[in-house]
Amino acid sequence: MFAHTALRIRTAAWLLSTAILLLLAGCDASPEAAQPSTLERIQKEGALRVITRNSPTTYFQDRAGETGFEFELARRFADSLGVELKVETADSLDELFTRLNQPDGPVLAAAGLVATEGRKSQANFSRAYLEVTPQIIYRNGQRRPTRPEDLIGRRILVLKGSSHAEQLAQLKKTLPELQFEESADVEVVDLLRMVDESQIDLTLVDSNELAMNQVYFPNVRVAFDLGEARSLGWAVAAGKDDSLLIEANKFLEQVQKNGSLQRLKDRYYGHVDVLGYVGAYTFAKHLQQRLPRYEKDFRKAAEKYKVDWRLLAAIGYQESLWTPDATSKTGVRGLMMLTQNTAQAMGVVNRLDPKQSIAGGAKYFALVHSGLSEKMSEPDRTWFALAAYNVGIAHLADARKLAQAEGLDPNKWLDVQKMLPRLAQKQWYSKTRYGYARGGETVHFVRNIRRYYDILNWVTQPQMEGTRVAESGLHVPGVNRTIPRGEPSQL
Repeated sequence: MFAHTALRIRTAAWLLSTAILLLLAGCDASPEAAQPSTLERIQKEGALRVITRNSPTTYFQDRAGETGFEFELARRFADSLGVELKVETADSLDELFTRLNQPDGPVLAAAGLVATEGRKSQANFSRAYLEVTPQIIYRNGQRRPTRPEDLIGRRILVLKGSSHAEQLAQLKKTLPELQFEESADVEVVDLLRMVDESQIDLTLVDSNELAMNQVYFPNVRVAFDLGEARSLGWAVAAGKDDSLLIEANKFLEQVQKNGSLQRLKDRYYGHVDVLGYVGAYTFAKHLQQRLPRYEKDFRKAAEKYKVDWRLLAAIGYQESLWTPDATSKTGVRGLMMLTQNTAQAMGVVNRLDPKQSIAGGAKYFALVHSGLSEKMSEPDRTWFALAAYNVGIAHLADARKLAQAEGLDPNKWLDVQKMLPRLAQKQWYSKTRYGYARGGETVHFVRNIRRYYDILNWVTQPQMEGTRVAESGLHVPGVNRTIPRGEPSQL
């Protein structure tokens, strides 16, 4: 009896000690281990929340919806995760990092961020996807600084919390007399405008930001590069959870290898700086003086033929600088520079009548666009249509065949544009069906129009329709300024 009682006591003691050990083990487990990872939460919620800045190089909205380099790249990442992309914007860089580190905040910052030493305590950064160079900007006609010492005594303003503010703070350690201010109430566009209008002497921006905005402010110039090129990366909240960062790095490596990152760079940056300072100044002047005369006609033709009016305006500027009586030595005439045969086919009686010319050009472009291969997707399809508008569908077909023969994709503009200049070289055009063509000119034609379109797209976007347009003086509103939401767009 005593033996059985002792056995029961020992058994009960063993069970009790085991329970205590299990309880203690549960208490010792890290709270983080019980929580789902960031990636698991994203997949469960079905959405990737991204925070960014509102600027031409990152994210903005136009008539066709949301766009911008960072937006497009983030959308591709969300697609690779099989979730929806939800975008939020921050009014300042400080706010961006604060919200990124909030428990219920966005999980990824895609805002053209440089992984500086100061920021590494605020966030963890992905691998690089774009290289930029910080540049000191001054106004043409003012004394040009050529070295860091020349910054002393100048009025300098940069974005608050930016890598440029951090860079100048480091420079101040060796140049104590250097003074600069930071502001959270401006964006890069504002800084460049302030230099252009002599409100400040200098600013510091990245090379890609200047390239995208140069044409709006033709008086700004690069004084010198301040330091070496630096890499842009995405940021996630600081901490031990690197599940999202691992996936982001995998994605960025993949798009680097498959060429889609390069195509995106080409779309947004491959055609910048094609105007030069003189061309930028001239275009800004013509935006004020000439476009308002014909904007109503561009809009009317665009609505009829389902083409973005700003694209038609960009074509018109490339063709004639919005000059209705333009005539070339080859006989093409009018604002849209139509040949006699094209004009007749499009029902244009008088090529020098701007209304008829714009309508004919719109009809012809829409016809060319609709006649392209169904395998072409946007925006490549539009770039191909511009090329065909210039060189003809037959020569474009030759260039596509050359691209295919080289193992390139005949449905990607980035690949085919490499082949177009070959149409002017006998060793290549002798092998084609339709022979010689000035393909190199076509590449420049498309690049220029893309640049003009980018400018018009940014200047006329909803958030610039008020104060900033008025301040910039870049665009005088024409008749029927309202852009209907949901209107079909070719871009």
